[in-house]
Amino acid sequence: MISAGDLRKGLIVEFDGVLYQLLEYERFKLGKGNSEARIRLNLKDMRTGKTTEKSIQTSDRVKRVYVEHRPAQYSYGDGDMIYFIDTETFEQIVFPKDRLEDVLPYLKENQEVALLMQGGQPLSIEIPPLVELKIVETQPGFKGDTATAGNKPAKMETGLTVQVPLFLKEGDSIKVDSRTGQYSGRVS
Repeated sequence: MISAGDLRKGLIVEFDGVLYQLLEYERFKLGKGNSEARIRLNLKDMRTGKTTEKSIQTSDRVKRVYVEHRPAQYSYGDGDMIYFIDTETFEQIVFPKDRLEDVLPYLKENQEVALLMQGGQPLSIEIPPLVELKIVETQPGFKGDTATAGNKPAKMETGLTVQVPLFLKEGDSIKVDSRTGQYSGRVS
């Protein structure tokens, strides 16, 4: 059990026998004159992929669940299913596409990920905080465009659209922060 004040994004917690991954949390007060602080949690059900909100008191304790991280590689997507290979056992792991909607824009073939396992059952995957993606479509840059002059939309190889500096062009590879979906830097 951990105190509500020790909650951090990405932790796996349990409420009423259901495992959730903490997506976001926010401290707030109920209103004027009320000194009781609370924490609003945005949680993702590890089995179904659905998100929900819960509100707890700052003095509450939450059951933290420890999961095993196993190295894996994204293989391919086919219809409504996403396929991974456990790189230790070479076992194929399959997830329904709707359970991984939040990470799909950052996945490309043969990308290394971590399988989150509990009791030998796959729960979800974890991707690196920074992923390298190639720009496949954007407006051309012009002479004199600099890194601080502004941004333009660029479509990545996975279909994700990211705001990038004006000097970048099609074919360039960039780092994208998978937590925020924002441009993080150019790959040399």
